Amino acid sequence: MSVLTAAQLGGALPGALRKLDPRELLATPVMLVVEVGAVVTTVLSVLDPSVLGWMVTVWLWLTVVFGTLAESVAEGRGKAQAASLRALQTETTAYRVVGEGAGARLEEVPSTALRVGDVVAVEAGQRIPGDGDVVEGVASVDESAVTGESAPVIRESGGDRSAVTGGTTVLSDRILVRISSEPGQSFVDRMIGLVEGSARQRTPNEIALDVLLATLTVVFVVVVGSLWVFADYSDATQPAVVLVALLVCLIPTTIGALLSAIGIAGMDRLVRRNVLAMSGRAVEAAGDVDVLLLDKTGTITFGNRRASELLPLDGVGAEDLARAAVASSLADETPEGRSIVELVDPARAGAAPGERVPAGAELVAFSASTRMSGIDLDGRRTRKGAASAVRAWVVESGGAVPAQLDDLVQDVSASGGTPLVVAERVGEEPARVLGVVHLKDVVKDGIVERFAEMRAMGIRTVMITGDNEVTARAIAAEAGVDDVLAEATPEDKLALIRAEQEGGRMVAMCGDGTNDAPALAQADVGVAMNTGTTAAKEAGNMVDLDSDPTKLIDVVEIGKQLLITRGALTTFSVANDVAKYFAILPAMFVVAFPELDALNVMRLSSPGSAIVSAVVFNALVIVALIPLALRGVRYRPASAESLLRRNLLVYGVGGLVAPFAGIKLLDLVVSLLPGL
Repeated sequence: MSVLTAAQLGGALPGALRKLDPRELLATPVMLVVEVGAVVTTVLSVLDPSVLGWMVTVWLWLTVVFGTLAESVAEGRGKAQAASLRALQTETTAYRVVGEGAGARLEEVPSTALRVGDVVAVEAGQRIPGDGDVVEGVASVDESAVTGESAPVIRESGGDRSAVTGGTTVLSDRILVRISSEPGQSFVDRMIGLVEGSARQRTPNEIALDVLLATLTVVFVVVVGSLWVFADYSDATQPAVVLVALLVCLIPTTIGALLSAIGIAGMDRLVRRNVLAMSGRAVEAAGDVDVLLLDKTGTITFGNRRASELLPLDGVGAEDLARAAVASSLADETPEGRSIVELVDPARAGAAPGERVPAGAELVAFSASTRMSGIDLDGRRTRKGAASAVRAWVVESGGAVPAQLDDLVQDVSASGGTPLVVAERVGEEPARVLGVVHLKDVVKDGIVERFAEMRAMGIRTVMITGDNEVTARAIAAEAGVDDVLAEATPEDKLALIRAEQEGGRMVAMCGDGTNDAPALAQADVGVAMNTGTTAAKEAGNMVDLDSDPTKLIDVVEIGKQLLITRGALTTFSVANDVAKYFAILPAMFVVAFPELDALNVMRLSSPGSAIVSAVVFNALVIVALIPLALRGVRYRPASAESLLRRNLLVYGVGGLVAPFAGIKLLDLVVSLLPGL
């Protein structure tokens, strides 16, 4: 969002006016002070009308409205998404299972009557009435209304993909679901509250900044009060309207007005990525993460072993090995078998299995006993499989196994890959070994660059896997991961997180299984997959509705962007007050102390024009920064020192320069008004 449209402003204005209630502004003491000042100048302008008084009064009220408008616009951005989610909350008929065994029957009840522990039956075409876990059956489920992903997903009992979300639709088969949430407490309910801002809790960092802003406000109230006494003592008595204008311009109104909008927008960015944060604290913690724990399978790698290269033995042509490897994989629908065809003959890989297999061929299916698969065609028998199994088949047919095969198998294994040996027998001739197919758990595209970005942020990445140390180290080196926890158990994960935290580091991790629950609960940022178990989702403080483990990296970036945006606008807010000193203070005292005219570096037209121009700029800058507060300051991976340097150069210097130019331009316009 780069600009604010008239429709967005118009839609947010009623909410902004409602927030003028002083009880609403208690949460933002800076804006409460501005409103009190507006009330005071209104009363004074009624009792003693003047152009200066009414100009200051009008713009003080606009300052308060612009401040509440920022928060209202931020909340309004989630209204459309909340409306679509609320459509899932319509009353659903549920079929509750009553009784057990042969005497069980279905009872038709409204979804609002369901309670935790109830078991319901859901068939194809029916909507799941509430959040729960599949306890019997397997079905294809359409979750597009919640996740935005059009492809259906499989949900089944007894695994880590048993969780279902209320409001999603079963497309096939029949499942029994045990309800895990009370009405009004589902993930969709929480998401609606989150996007509308009503359930957003202020984070510790935000509360601390509020305390700082309140303290600065009190300090400047004392300062302005002291100036009033000083002015009276020096025979330069100032109208109360001028003192109120000075106070409003000196207190940090810009960040005070935008603080809530920044927090809401940060949460909104998470929701738009389909990540549901259980608390604002988790989002903020994500911005301070030092260590990122990532599961290997499905996160760093694709999870399925894929053919990466063919290694022919000496004396065997590469074409012969490729032909035999493809022939033995034509009917192999395992990920490994399909990857061999894709590697050698991508065009054929897209055909259906029946179309790929030549007429008259006899397929040899893989079995746990033989540990081989293959094809027999025109007197040629081709096999591929585990090295020991193929070796035994070759020897049994009278063939010899070259010593080079052992070297190739060991090289592939040492690199963290899996060797598949390919052999062939023609007619009654002895079988011969052709070569080795190197299978590897392929690292996802772009993951190396993502880890490099993490490293630039100062975040250490740790890959967690159940693989042996050799395999784990090989994959970690290829992916660019900083460290590895191999052969990991739930206890190992928990111990690693605690050790990192004891060292003063913030830890983030993701998981989807019950065995991940202890680590998710211990981590500062625990992202549970929506497809995972209820135990995992309850243990984490975020839930990824898309169940994409790599999104943990995006969560960290969003958290950092939130913190950087807040820091940048705070810097700008404090810096832009400097110009107002040069505008208002000379205007207040130049008559009594002509020497102060030297501070009028902007050469403003008159004291009245200077005061009004400063107040107008103070209000307009809030509106100008609303888009930046909602969009967030662009985050680039860098060290803390370089981020601070950029923050000071861009928003510190910018905050100093912009008001001088803005107030001068406004003065040229305001000075044309009569009475100033």
